[in-house]
Amino acid sequence: MVYRFIHSADIHLDSPLKTLALSDPKLSELIGNATRQALRKIVDLCINERVDALVLAGDVYDGEQTSMKTARFFASEMHRLHQAGIKVFLVRGNHDALSKITNELTLPDNVKLFTGRAEYVEIDPSSGGLPLAIHGISFSEAKAPASLLSKFRPRVENAINIGILHTSLTGSDGHNTYAPCTIGELNATGFQYWALGHIHKRSVYDGACKIVMPGNPQGRDINEAGAKTATLVTIDDDGSLVIEERHTGLAEFARIAVNLQNCNDWSDVIGATRSALQAARAETKSEHLVARLLLTGATPTAWGLRSNADRLKAEADVMAEQTGKSWIEKIDIGCTLPAATSAAATSNDPLSELMSEIDATILTSDAFALRTEEAAREILNALPVECRASFGIDEAAFKAEIQELSRQGAEQVLARLQSQARTEIA
Repeated sequence: MVYRFIHSADIHLDSPLKTLALSDPKLSELIGNATRQALRKIVDLCINERVDALVLAGDVYDGEQTSMKTARFFASEMHRLHQAGIKVFLVRGNHDALSKITNELTLPDNVKLFTGRAEYVEIDPSSGGLPLAIHGISFSEAKAPASLLSKFRPRVENAINIGILHTSLTGSDGHNTYAPCTIGELNATGFQYWALGHIHKRSVYDGACKIVMPGNPQGRDINEAGAKTATLVTIDDDGSLVIEERHTGLAEFARIAVNLQNCNDWSDVIGATRSALQAARAETKSEHLVARLLLTGATPTAWGLRSNADRLKAEADVMAEQTGKSWIEKIDIGCTLPAATSAAATSNDPLSELMSEIDATILTSDAFALRTEEAAREILNALPVECRASFGIDEAAFKAEIQELSRQGAEQVLARLQSQARTEIA
């Protein structure tokens, strides 16, 4: 027999926006509704591909924020699959376990919601071939510090065994530890396919069985950048598996580097920025592009860009609109003055001299580093765990990030002071 299913996870329906820079009302609305659009795309994909089932490996919801409106939307999409004769196999993840409506929602008969006790569903082929045994276990509580693998039923002999598990595996940056296990332990189960969830970056492991972490189907901020997909799995008559990616994201976040090395004036900067944005738009696989621009390189415009950051953002927004279905989430200015210009400016400009002194004595001092790191840790501890990766993935990266942010902040302040001084002189 040929059995086909779509595997997805971590939809986080109606999750709140985590990026404070999304101040544009239209952009906020786009990203705010993007998780719903991703679920619709997944359901459309199931129907268009005429698959037998949809496998959801946890975190359909986003914890305590979930409302009954969200739940009704999910139920209506599952009803669409019911009408198409497509089954749904679903486990709860840690965010689903937090949701107050998870146990209150009545789903259509095509949905098999696995409980906190491991079980499996056996599917007999309609015309010959091996049967399928689909195993799953849900999170009954929001925390699962120990592995759940030992709770799974043994593989069913003479069958294709598929396991559904929400797990952090051996750990991942930006994700807490949940139901940890290793790839080796998953391979040792003898299952043919493991449908995983929890980590928002796609990974595929080939071994004794196919192990897939599909990533989330829609990014929610710049730390979930790149094209987002679901996985189409085809099981052939001989038991072999074919795995394919299918794009699901409505909007794709991307960091775009803009090299200003050869830019001598404002028009050069605008031209280089437009070219980089258009090139990124051409590579974008989703309907919308949400870009964070990083301006780099040595250019005489470095301080002028910092003092006119608002104007630059406004012009970039116009570029994005002209490019089509593109948005500017933020602009980071990391460019510097050319060496010769910088030396001349320092000798003639007290503010440039002050910046050199800050670079040489303050930003490199242990006392300053200690104070800024303490302040940053207070902010870090107040953030959701999934947002903390923006401060670096380890201690060394954290310290480097804080130092860079301090330097950028000092340059921004001095650039604005320089602009103000020139205005007063004029």
